[in-house]
Amino acid sequence: MQIAAAGDRIHPLSDRSSTLNAQPVQTTVYSLDAKPPRARQRRTAERHLSLFRVGSLVVGQRRELCLIKNISAGGMLIRAYSRIAEGERISVELKHGESVSGVARWKKDDCIGISFDQPIDVIGLISSSSEGKQPRMPRIEVSCAAWIRDGAIVHRVTALDVSQGGIKIATPAALTVGAQVVVTMIGLAPTPGTIRWRDEDAYGIKFNRALGLPVLVNWLQEQQQRQLAKP
Repeated sequence: MQIAAAGDRIHPLSDRSSTLNAQPVQTTVYSLDAKPPRARQRRTAERHLSLFRVGSLVVGQRRELCLIKNISAGGMLIRAYSRIAEGERISVELKHGESVSGVARWKKDDCIGISFDQPIDVIGLISSSSEGKQPRMPRIEVSCAAWIRDGAIVHRVTALDVSQGGIKIATPAALTVGAQVVVTMIGLAPTPGTIRWRDEDAYGIKFNRALGLPVLVNWLQEQQQRQLAKP
């Protein structure tokens, strides 16, 4: 389940408006990193609509909801709506009937960094069941080279996250919002898309055609193997 949060107000996902097309959208980010997510400084100029995954949080004897901002194999970053102390044990239900346990390692404002007791299978978490209709995958945090062809010019950029529907990149080059481009990454076929938004040196590109789920999962598994092979 996902909900939309704008500032301190929280709205059901079905209440989204054209705002989605007017500004960058924050959603839960999934990472293949074995380490828990770290606290990040938010730029003061950032204005995003947030569509975060909802988790069921158990702290002691109480159960409540939280917003999951970032999940890695080693932990997660959540927004909690109650007091949670550093060192407190926490259990979060990510899928129905499937919970992971960990410890609150740090706190910043209303965000809590949790370290899991055991690493989780991130790809298994986000991959849909082979039965029934398959939903789109969420954004997956990556850090690898990509190439953007804009007309006759090719830019080498850094891919920051990817989904079936698009990619977020970083580059010092001045790209034009609305431009038709082609995205290339090692292991994936060149993919046409449109630059939808810019935030300083970050750009969001929407693919003209969604990537196939098996194709993206296989590519992510290759990325995961490369990470594990690093010294």
